[in-house]
Amino acid sequence: MSRFVYTARSPLGVVNGVQDAASASAVADILSSKGLTPLSIKQEGGAAASPSGAAGAAAAGSGQLSLPAFLAPKVTSMDLMIFTRQIHTLLKAGVPILRALAGLHDTASNPAMKQMVSDLRRSLESGVELSSSMALNPKVFDNFYVSMIKVGESSGRLDEVFLRLFQHLEFELFMRQQVKSALRYPTFVVIAMVAAIGVINVMVIPAFAGVFKSLGAALPLPTKILMATSSFTINHGWLLLIGAVAAFWGFRMWIKTPQGRMTWHRWLLKMPLVGNIVSKAALARFARAFALSLRSGVPLERALTGVAYTADNVYMSSRIEALRDFVTRGESLAHAAAVSGIFTPIVLQMIAIGEETGMVDDLLEEVGELYGNEVEYALKTLSQQVEPILIIFLGAVVLVLALGVFLPMWDLGSATMHKS
Repeated sequence: MSRFVYTARSPLGVVNGVQDAASASAVADILSSKGLTPLSIKQEGGAAASPSGAAGAAAAGSGQLSLPAFLAPKVTSMDLMIFTRQIHTLLKAGVPILRALAGLHDTASNPAMKQMVSDLRRSLESGVELSSSMALNPKVFDNFYVSMIKVGESSGRLDEVFLRLFQHLEFELFMRQQVKSALRYPTFVVIAMVAAIGVINVMVIPAFAGVFKSLGAALPLPTKILMATSSFTINHGWLLLIGAVAAFWGFRMWIKTPQGRMTWHRWLLKMPLVGNIVSKAALARFARAFALSLRSGVPLERALTGVAYTADNVYMSSRIEALRDFVTRGESLAHAAAVSGIFTPIVLQMIAIGEETGMVDDLLEEVGELYGNEVEYALKTLSQQVEPILIIFLGAVVLVLALGVFLPMWDLGSATMHKS
C-alpha cells in the first residue's frame, strides 16, 4: 500500500488531498466514486502523472526550444470534434482503444494534437482509466467531456458516448456560429454608436459649450448632462479606460474562484434572453447523459454522480449532485428533482411519469431532444430578440443628443424672434 498525493476537481473547484492505495489507478477509481475528477496523482516522493510534465521533460531532453505559450499550437474545437468522430468509428469497428489512439497519433497533423494523443496512450498504458487520463488535460477535455466518458466506461457503451460527444461538439460549434451571427450586427452598431458619442463629446460639444454659455440663460437638463459628460471625458477619460480594464480583469479573476463561479452561473440562469437558453441547453445535456446512463444499466445513485458535470453549469451541477443524497435516503427521484428547484415542469412531469412506467430513460431522451430543438430555434431567433432592445437604446441616446444640442438653439432662436 502506497500513499498518493492528488489534485482533483469538485463542483466547487479544485481540491487537494492524500490517499492510500495500491496504485494511481486505484486512487483515480476512489476519487471517481466520490464524484471528483482527478487532475494529478503522484506517489509521495515520486513524479506526478501529468501530461504537461512529461511533455516538458521530453522537450528539455531533446534540447529543442519551445515556443511561448501564446504562440504554441493548440488543440482546436474542430480538432477535438474530428478526433471524437474518428475514435467513435474505430471503436464501433472493434479496434482496441490503444490501437485506435496509435492510428490517430500517426494521422494527426497538428503537433498539439499528436502530443495530446500520445499523453492519452502513455496514461492508459500505465493503468489509468480513459476518463482520468483525459481529466489530466483540462484545456482540451472539459468537465462535460470527461463526465460523458465516465458514463461510457461505467455502461460499457464507450462508442455510443463518443458519438453523443461528437453530436454535442457539433451542436456547440453550431451554437457559437449562431451567437456570432446574431450578435454581429448589434456589435457593429454599438461600436459605431460609441465612436460617434466619443467624437461628439470630444469635438462637437466643446464647440457648442462656448455658445451655450454666452446665452446667459439657464440651460436645459439634457444640455447640462451632455456638457458634464463631455467635460469629464476630456479631463478624466483615462480614468474610464483604466476602470473598464480593471473591471474586466477583476471579473475574470472573480469567476475563477469557486464561490465566484458558483454565483456567476446562478446569475447566468436568471439573465433575460440568455438565461432561458443556458438553462435549456444544460437540461438537454443532463437529460441525454442521464438517459444513456440508465439505459446502460448504471445504478441511479452512481448515474447522478456521473452526469452531474454534464450540465456544464457549476450551480446546476451542484444541485444535480445533491439529488443523490435524497435518492439514497429513499425518496423518489421526482420528489428530489422538485426540491432542487432547477428543473422545469416538463422535466418534472416526465420524471414522475417515467418512474411510474419504468421508462425514465426514454422520456428523458425525449426531453433532451425537445430542449435541444428549442435551444437551436432560440439561437436562430436571437438577433430578432436583440434588435428591439438595441433600437430602443439607440433611440434614447439619439434623443438625449438631439435635445441637448437643439434645445438651447431653439431657445436662442425664440428669444431673437421675440426681441425683433
